[in-house]
Amino acid sequence: HISARGIAGGIEICITFPTEYVKTQLQLDEKANPPRYKGIVDCVKQTVRDHGVKGLYRGLSSLVYGSIPKAAVRFGMFEFLSNKMRDESGKLDSTQGLICGLGAGVAEAIVVVCPMETVKVKFIHDQTSANPKYRGFFHGVREIVRTQGLKGTYQGLTATVLKQGSNQAIRFYVMTALRNWYKGDNPQKTINPLVTGVFGAVAGAASVFGNTPLDVIKTRMQGLEAHKYKSTVDCAIKIMKHEGPAAFYKGTVPRLGRVCMDVAIVFIIYEEVVKVLNKVWKTD
Repeated sequence: HISARGIAGGIEICITFPTEYVKTQLQLDEKANPPRYKGIVDCVKQTVRDHGVKGLYRGLSSLVYGSIPKAAVRFGMFEFLSNKMRDESGKLDSTQGLICGLGAGVAEAIVVVCPMETVKVKFIHDQTSANPKYRGFFHGVREIVRTQGLKGTYQGLTATVLKQGSNQAIRFYVMTALRNWYKGDNPQKTINPLVTGVFGAVAGAASVFGNTPLDVIKTRMQGLEAHKYKSTVDCAIKIMKHEGPAAFYKGTVPRLGRVCMDVAIVFIIYEEVVKVLNKVWKTD
């Protein structure tokens, strides 16, 4: 099941990455006169004009390489915690789902997401430089480690832990609540994959509106100009002081599109991948 999640996640990332790219560029676009981008469409136009369509996929490799280990840590930790908290009938209530999701989010942030996201943000930010210095994934990682050490791949760890923890807490809380509502008094009731996809999209949307400010802070802390910020709190204060509260919701629309597509696509593909794996990978 973890392999299925990872494969589905990798396919989903390849489909939806341009929305992630645009979201990150808008979050990195600090207030200026005038700002680099006028909005989503302008960001896409400038990227395609300067770098071609492939420019919208800058930083994709870091997320693809991290999709399976991220899925392994997230769902492995969630299953471990939820198995400890389920009642005799195997039911997990929404509050328990929130706690398990929080644990899963913190674990994935520390083990996989922080270095993966740091590399992704640096690659995307590097593309706007006059002289981009990263030639590819492995060259970029080597340069980051050479110039900044391993800690260079762990920039914004606190913000990432807060973002991923709240992200998964909100998603699993909403998802568990919707699953329990749908099943009612029949815990064995099966859920159509399309219905599960809709539930996942709702849960994803809730997480976007709930923690985009943390996502903006995380992105700034991982960019090429992260040295301007002394800490997560200092970053938040400077954004509020120089750009106002609206800056904390930069990139909300493309992020919303990415997350909703993310969960819907992952669950739909996941069901098909599980069917294939069940045929070639026999388990007890």
